[in-house]
Amino acid sequence: MSNLTIRFYSNCLRRYTTFKMYLPCDIRQDWGQTDTKYSENSTKTLFLLHGFTGDAENWVPEYLSDKYNFAVVIPSGENSFWLDGRSTGHQFCKFVGEELVDYVRRVFRLAKDGSETYIMGLSMGGFGALHTAFAYPETFGKVAALSSALIVHEVAGMSEGQGNDVANYEYYRECFGETSEVLNSRNNPEFLIDELQREGKNIPDIFMCCGTEDFLLENNRDLHKFLESRNVPHEYFESKGNHDMIFWSEYAEKAVKWMFEEK
Repeated sequence: MSNLTIRFYSNCLRRYTTFKMYLPCDIRQDWGQTDTKYSENSTKTLFLLHGFTGDAENWVPEYLSDKYNFAVVIPSGENSFWLDGRSTGHQFCKFVGEELVDYVRRVFRLAKDGSETYIMGLSMGGFGALHTAFAYPETFGKVAALSSALIVHEVAGMSEGQGNDVANYEYYRECFGETSEVLNSRNNPEFLIDELQREGKNIPDIFMCCGTEDFLLENNRDLHKFLESRNVPHEYFESKGNHDMIFWSEYAEKAVKWMFEEK
């Protein structure tokens, strides 16, 4: 596997930014490594989104990229919730859903269409993965969301001077827009689902999971119930676990197998 760090100018972010990329292009003869049945297929691409306070680090076991023949693209989204914020240079949804995908297509000839382009995230990145996939359903064919920070209903109830243990009202207003309007905006994944169904558009395949000891469990259950109420096919899993890398490491592997393993 080749590990790359790429620096380029982002028009969405109005600055130079970097992303990491992993390419399954090395065959180690000293390990007796051989091609797999996936090697002859077109290399697919997984866009991987980090959580709050995180940055661009790979948390998908690299041997899976070799086995299933997929590249990994890992941007840095700061603490943006991967949304298009109110201020200039904070268009993180458009950055991932349009600009970064287009760059990977032009430079690496990867992620050619939805059948080759998937997205996955954890915590804040789980929210971002779902939201971005629903905002760009023709771009991303599958989405996996681990312990997603589906806090949009909490944000909708905030007013000036309020906040929570994570951040203040001004932060959430920058990310989500006017809090009183967020539920009926395109920053709400539920709103996007209803919009896609009204317009008769394709909804990406969905994988969701959350630990039963996770403080975000009820938020994930609520979206699961919402998807059921709209008859949206999806995979939803709960098992013992907290909001940590022990749980995410287990389910990252399960999500990758769900995405790339031949049925």
